[in-house]
Amino acid sequence: MDSTSTLPLLLLSLLLAAASIPLTTSQSDGDAIPPPPPDSDLCNGVFVTYTHTKGSKIPPNDSSDQPYRFESVVTVLNNGRDELKSWRVFVKFSHREILVSASNAVLSDGSSLPLSVGNGTVFSGYPSSDLKSAIQTAGDVTQMQASVELVGTQFGVAPPGVPLPKNISLVTDGWKCPKATQKGKNVLQVCCMPDPDFNNTEIIDNEFLPRQNGDLTIMYDVIRSYSSNYMAQVTMENHSPLGRLDNWKLSFDWMRDEFIDTMTGAYPSLVDSSDCIEGPQAKYYQALDFSNVLSCARRPTIIDLPPTKYNDSAFGFKPYCCRNGTILPKSMDPSKSISAFQMQVYKMPPDLNISALSPPQNWRISGSLNPDYKCGPPVRVSPSQFVDPSGLPSNKTAFASWQVVCNITQQKNTSPRCCVSFSAYFNDSIIPCKTCACGCSSSRASRTCSTTSPALLLPQQALLVPFENRTELTLAWSYLKHRPVPNPMPCGDNCGVSINWHLATDYRGGWTARVTIFNWGETNFPDWFTAVQMKKAAPGFEKAYSFNATGLDINGENNTIFMEGLPGLNYLVAERDGDNPLKNPRVPGKQQSVISFTKKLTPGINVPGGDGFPSKVFFNGEECSLPSILPTSNSNKRRHISAILLALPVLALLILRL
Repeated sequence: MDSTSTLPLLLLSLLLAAASIPLTTSQSDGDAIPPPPPDSDLCNGVFVTYTHTKGSKIPPNDSSDQPYRFESVVTVLNNGRDELKSWRVFVKFSHREILVSASNAVLSDGSSLPLSVGNGTVFSGYPSSDLKSAIQTAGDVTQMQASVELVGTQFGVAPPGVPLPKNISLVTDGWKCPKATQKGKNVLQVCCMPDPDFNNTEIIDNEFLPRQNGDLTIMYDVIRSYSSNYMAQVTMENHSPLGRLDNWKLSFDWMRDEFIDTMTGAYPSLVDSSDCIEGPQAKYYQALDFSNVLSCARRPTIIDLPPTKYNDSAFGFKPYCCRNGTILPKSMDPSKSISAFQMQVYKMPPDLNISALSPPQNWRISGSLNPDYKCGPPVRVSPSQFVDPSGLPSNKTAFASWQVVCNITQQKNTSPRCCVSFSAYFNDSIIPCKTCACGCSSSRASRTCSTTSPALLLPQQALLVPFENRTELTLAWSYLKHRPVPNPMPCGDNCGVSINWHLATDYRGGWTARVTIFNWGETNFPDWFTAVQMKKAAPGFEKAYSFNATGLDINGENNTIFMEGLPGLNYLVAERDGDNPLKNPRVPGKQQSVISFTKKLTPGINVPGGDGFPSKVFFNGEECSLPSILPTSNSNKRRHISAILLALPVLALLILRL
């Protein structure tokens, strides 16, 4: 065999020998360093992340205040041992963000999008608000995790800069979070752990969350359920001793194309089915007569019925309905502290089965002259129980129940709707309501008065005269008292209701005040009430002579006096024409009473020095604007002058002896 024939065999042998040699590294496979686990794996609680995914410049072009689009994802992962119920996450935005959309979540305060969230906001899970644990699901992340995709506008941070929020945290009851840490350029993350000081056994052991307390609670009870529709009962109950609603208006958002077919006990403020006819509802329910459908609005507004409809079999005939939207404190009338109605709700695919139930979101309730309320998201609670309509001594449970908790809040940049004036026996001038106490026109062109000048002191008789008719009295009083008058003169208070607190007497064993309520508006107030909070004097309250009054303990403090009209005198009429409308000014509705105090329970009280004046005043639950100054007496000044005059002869004698 020659060399040319043996060469291929030699090469093949070398290749086989090389293939049989094992490849080696500096370490064996068993000693290789594994990659570090994700940070979420190191968290045995709830792991929350905020990830900025994309940003871009959007019109208009403005170098001083350029807007940018941002897209981000909030992720909530339950790595704990127990189910996380009704999760809520706070994101502290810090770049004047305007949130346009959020998937798988709603805003906890009931606000609708788009919304300015530059000071931060709280997200609640929707439609699923609970997260299972890995133990319950064998590690199924789809049941353990919620992802919320956010889209919005921010100002000032141009790409490739990343507009991360200042902080994120889980704000569900029973959890504590450290300050979030930044991971790379675009991720903020935090691991939250159960609060050891919080007793959450009731939450863990029960299928539903416990019912919460609030100033006003709304129950959404499904009392009958069918495959395509259900009957819901909505019950509003007032729990605040100083809260009330008049002509309430209730609104919410349907999230899954639902619509209201019929109602009893209340009615939509606008009856309109056009959204259904133009939308998918009419295509699916082709046999339904949409001319009788009450509301197809995505956000309907519901109003109460008048008392005349209470016995109407078509619209009323429901307990706690038909009172013109009045909900009183329980201390006034427990039966009038509740309002309720029922509505038949039609569903849309894919929710066409008896158990597919989803309550509306973003609840909001308001009244005509009442406090503002902020409402949280609906929370699934144990089914409500009702008296069996058959008359049997048993209860009937709802098919499913959700609770919405609303609390009284002071809205930013909103003006009060009532104000207070002060007067006293030792001063013949009245300190009026503040200038623009209840707001003024923002248009300078429409104003002929000053919004910044303080209100001018008034004579006693001016209290009964509308502001537009007080000019001559005010100018004459200022001239008589040698007080300067600004040009232009101050604007009025623009309040529909004003309250005068007059310190009437002060003697060794007690003192008295006179309270006068004026209605300058066009609305009558049946079942009105007013309340005053006093820092020191309230424990000494004795009685009101023309009102029904009592002391209230609020938050454990005996500092509030609650007053309402006596039977037959609980109606505050609106402003009306004078006897001669061509000559006489209009006359306000008025209610008045003297109230007395003892000093036995308030030793050391300084009545004329300020303790005899309220620190807060409420009318029908609305907190009123107070004057910034109190009436003063000239007696102290006269005593000082008299002392100086008496001392002058003594000083002269001393000077002569020197």
